[in-house]
Amino acid sequence: MFGSLKAESYICFYKKQDEMQSGAKNVADYMTALPQDRREAVQKLREVILANMSEGFSEGIGYGMLCYTVPHSRYPSGYHCDPKLPLPFISLASQKNSISLYHMGIYASPELMQWFTEAYPEHSKTKLDMGKSCIRFKNVSNIPYKLIGELVSRMTMEEWIAIYERNIKK
Repeated sequence: MFGSLKAESYICFYKKQDEMQSGAKNVADYMTALPQDRREAVQKLREVILANMSEGFSEGIGYGMLCYTVPHSRYPSGYHCDPKLPLPFISLASQKNSISLYHMGIYASPELMQWFTEAYPEHSKTKLDMGKSCIRFKNVSNIPYKLIGELVSRMTMEEWIAIYERNIKK
């Protein structure tokens, strides 16, 4: 279990995404389809993620979002909700009212969650708007890029797989 939630509820939230999913088939199409004001912020977040993410993760499109996953070549079992899919780690989406960053590690690691929620006020003048794994940015001018880079760098692929295995694949 992650926190007080049963494993079955973990990450399957992807199946519950709202109507704002993109129909893009690749990253370039996703980026091109974004409104200009969102495109710049999503591109900068994408660059921060790519610059700070440990090696081995793959970038692509999943569930209508930019997704950073553990490829089947590194984790053949795939995602427990649908083993044909690679294991998700981070996703980035332009939603109706916000840009949303989904970080599965922050949901799975209470220590990482605590660090992030304590560090956030030092990096942003706005109140943290966060769900279980979703960090929402309603104003693109208030995105704490440096903090997001540090968050992304705090968990390697191997650490993510170990947490996932420990909590899901019992």
